[in-house]
Amino acid sequence: MSSLLTEGDLTHEENVVWLEDPDHLDYVRQALDKTPRRRNRPRYARDGRMVGYAELDAAAEADPDSGLYRRRVFFLLPHDRDARPEGLYREGAPGEAVDPRTIEVKKVGEKTPRSQSGPTASSRSSV
Repeated sequence: MSSLLTEGDLTHEENVVWLEDPDHLDYVRQALDKTPRRRNRPRYARDGRMVGYAELDAAAEADPDSGLYRRRVFFLLPHDRDARPEGLYREGAPGEAVDPRTIEVKKVGEKTPRSQSGPTASSRSSV
C-alpha cells in the first residue's frame, strides 16, 4: 500500500500501539497495509521489524472486494538509521519516514529535523 498518507486514510483509527519505545527512534516508516482484522497485531511480511501499528474503530469497513482493512503500520528496515547510524541514512531519510513523536491517532506523522537529519540536526542548526 501507499506510504504517502493523508488524514482521510486514517478516519477510523482508534488507537496507536507501539511495540518499541518511539522516543528512542529518530524516524519510523509508515505505510497502509491490508489486514484481515481491525485490531490486534497484524502480520508483518517485510524485512526489518514492525515497531507499531494502528487499531481501527468498530465503524471501519473492510474493502468489499478483498474483505481486508487498511491499517497504518510503523516499521524499520535493516539498513535504517537506528541499526546503521553511519549507513545510508546517516543524513536524510526515506520518503515515508516521519518522526514518531508526531504520530497521533488520525494524524499523519510529520517530518522534522530529527527524522530527516538525525539527532544532531538541532545542535548543528543552532551553531
